[in-house]
Order: sequence, then structure tokens, then C-alpha cells
Amino acid sequence: MAKQARAADDGSAGDALGLLRLSANAIAGERPVFRGVLRLLEERITSGALKPGARLPAERTLAGALDVSRATVVRAYRELESRGLARGYVGRGTFVSAGPDGSGAPFAWRGKLSASALRSGDSVIRDLLRASSDPRLIAGPGGCPATDGFPIDAFRASLDRVLGGAHRELWGLGPTEGLPPLREAIARRFGGRPESTLVLAGAQQGLDLIGRCLIEPGDTVVVDRPGYLGAIHTFRAAGARLVGWDVVRHDLDELEDLIVRYRPKLIYTNPTFHNPTGWVMPMQVRQGLLRLAARFRVPVVEDDTYRELYLSSPPPPSLRSLDRQSLVIYVGTFSKMLAPGLRLGWMTAAEPIIEQLALIKQRADPHTQSLVQLVVADLLETGKFEAHLTELRAEHRRRRDALCSAFKRRRASELVSWRVPDGGLYLWARLHARIKSSVVLRDALADGVGMVNGEVFYVDRAGEGEFRLCFSSIPTSQANAVAERVTRHIRAARADVASPSPLVAVG
Repeated sequence: MAKQARAADDGSAGDALGLLRLSANAIAGERPVFRGVLRLLEERITSGALKPGARLPAERTLAGALDVSRATVVRAYRELESRGLARGYVGRGTFVSAGPDGSGAPFAWRGKLSASALRSGDSVIRDLLRASSDPRLIAGPGGCPATDGFPIDAFRASLDRVLGGAHRELWGLGPTEGLPPLREAIARRFGGRPESTLVLAGAQQGLDLIGRCLIEPGDTVVVDRPGYLGAIHTFRAAGARLVGWDVVRHDLDELEDLIVRYRPKLIYTNPTFHNPTGWVMPMQVRQGLLRLAARFRVPVVEDDTYRELYLSSPPPPSLRSLDRQSLVIYVGTFSKMLAPGLRLGWMTAAEPIIEQLALIKQRADPHTQSLVQLVVADLLETGKFEAHLTELRAEHRRRRDALCSAFKRRRASELVSWRVPDGGLYLWARLHARIKSSVVLRDALADGVGMVNGEVFYVDRAGEGEFRLCFSSIPTSQANAVAERVTRHIRAARADVASPSPLVAVG
């Protein structure tokens, strides 16, 4: 692999040298000479002849080709860097980083980005959130509970009590770890201890903190396959190499092989009403996973976002509650139980790691918004939260059943396979034949139904025939319309696949 990379670099540099040598006479007589070299390079970058990622010739090589001093080339390269058009790396060379961006700035902004920022270039989550907020859609692609059942009266009553309380705690600065009333309420309701609990602006912030705290570029992380796309993006942005463990097959021998082969920095899993499949990890697999993690000393991140959203019987105990060796970092959120707009979650782990995570959190988020912390703490303490959860589960059950029944009436099983989930928010489906979900999703979105392409949930090349639909966001009154539109677009895509390609005579 290293030889191939060096060969590719040499080829790129050779191509660049060829492009530049053709115009060596273009700098003759120009003063100062470095400006001629700079102009030559900039023209090639602007025209697209030298594209981002292309390796420029070594300084001595280019100096010899243009019959100028090495210092002249060094000065030209440094000016290219200041303009954001190139970037030099010790021991590797100088590479084109960007073309002019037309922003009006005296440099290309993209060329100024850090390596970490360039790893964060995937916009899938942002696009999904934008689509989920589109009022024209009758079904949003994002993971959202039945927010039209939000406990407005209870929330307003808790808000009034909070506003009538201690103003210093409400309006002043608060601890980075979270306000004591909420940390204590979370510990009582969900387990753990207050001092081992870190309040977050949503579970996604927790994953970002874990990535910044534990992952170095080049580290391996074992993740669910398929798995939560937010975790995939976050760990990739931290520079991790991601390896998938098939969660539906849940083969512990496979997991052990992955641990032995890759020596991962951590294991990330969403074991209860898994996103996107709705799968629940069996008890024996939970115990086996923890045994492997203990034997190989690998931390486990348990994303338990959907635990409370069961639609029949409660799920098995969490990994955190089974953990006896402080291996598990537990991530929870109120976004799926109350509303994502609250942006409130938490993590529970061993105190040393919570302390370190809090130190990292303080840099961007000194303390989570106090008002929502105190209101949610009041909802937990007064029992209103439990009453809401009971009603939410019932409504989600109605929505799941209405959507599945609507698909059955349209004989969707001829086109797609799915398993009725026992909890969570999602219906995970696999298309029959060779239908690509991207085609179906494109047409369904134009028809007012948002879904998510299965490919974004995999760290390898898979999922092109799968998709995720959020049943909890679809009122029962809209179930028939959603099922009709989705089924119609799947049939249309199947017809396109089945149609023979026209033959073209060549004579």
C-alpha cells in the first residue's frame, strides 16, 4: 500500500512537471522571478489542469526544469500556501489543496481548512435535518418521536415552577457537568450516580466528545453494521478506521476475530431497538460482548437512545447495568423521549473519564442551557415524564401498526421485506430484485415522503437495496398515503429494472 501511494505521488508530480515544463519559457524575463513561477502554478490550478490533491514537483526538480534557483520555487510555493491553493507536508511534499473559490477573499478558504475539517465534509446529517424540517413532507426522514403528543401542559406547569424558583441557578452560570437537580434525577431514573453523569446538548455531542477524547487518527473503532450514521461520521472525522460488526447476526466469534485482528480503540454499539434495524441484542450476546471487552481491555460505548421506547415488553438490561468493570460509556438522550428540539442528553461512565470529557466539553460548551435542564428535572421528579412515556409508547404502537397494515393491504411484501419492530422509531426494509433504494427515495421525496438510503448506515459498500422509514413521525391518518406512495415508487423502480435495455445496431 505504501509503495502504491508513493507511486501515485510520483506519477502525480511527474504529470504536474510535464504541464509546467511546457510553459517554462513563460517566466523568462519576469521580475521578481518567483512571481513568474507563482503565476504559472496558479494558472494551472485555476484552469483545472492541476486539481486538488495533485502533488507538485519537488522544489529542486521544478527549479531545474524552469532553470531558476530552489529558493525561487520555495518562495512561490509559500505564496501558494498563503493563498490557500497548496499545502506542504514535511516528508511528503507540496500538494494542491484548492482552487480559487470566488468568495472575494485574497485566498481560497477551503485551502485553509485543517485536516480534521476536511474529514468532516459529508453533509448527509445536515441534509437529513433540513429535509426533516420541511413542512411539505408528510413523513420526515429523521428520527423523531410523535412530537404532536408532547406534554405541553405538564411542560408549562414545570416551566412555571422553575421560573418561580432560584433565579441564580436559573439565569447564572452553571457547572459544565450539568445542574445537580438534573444529574440527580437522571441517576435515580436511569441508573448510575450523579457524580458519574455528564449532561449534554444531545447524544450527538456525547459521541463527538468521545471521538475527541479517545480517538487518535489511525485508531480502529468497531461499529455496528449497519449502524448509526451520526456515530460513523463522528468517528471518521476523528480520523478513525471503522470496522463493521454484523449486529443482526450477532456472532461473538466474529467480534472476537475483529478485536484480535484490529485491536480497536473502542467498540460502539446501539444494542436496544437499534438504529436503523430495530434489532435488540439478546442477553447472552450482551454478556458475551462484555466478557470480550474485559478480556481484551476495550472500552464499550453503549448508545441507549431508544431503550424506553418499547412497544410490548421492556428490553434486556443495558450493558452499563451489567458492567462490573467500568468498561461502558453510556449515552442517553431526551430527544427521542420528549422532543429533539430540547437538545438534552447525558452520559454515564467511570468518574475519571467523565472528568476528562467535561474538560473537553467546557471548551465549546461551558454549560448546557439551564432552563431546559431544570424543567426536565421537574418533569422527572413529579412523575409527569413517566405518564408521558406511557402515552408515547401507545401512540407509537398505533403508528407502527397503521403503517405496517397499510403496506400489507398494498401487497408490499411482494416488493420489500421488513420485520415489525418491537420498539424504537424505525422500519428497516430490504428491497427485492435489484432495485436501488436511492432511486425509490429520490422519487418518494419528490412525492412528500422522506426516507434514508441504507448505504449511509454502512462503513463498507453495502445497503444499496435497503432503506429506513421513521414510523413514529407518521400520524395514523397519513399511514395509507405514505404506504401508497412508497409502494408505487418501488413498483415503478422494479419496472425500470425489469425492462430490457434497447439493442443498438452497429454497422
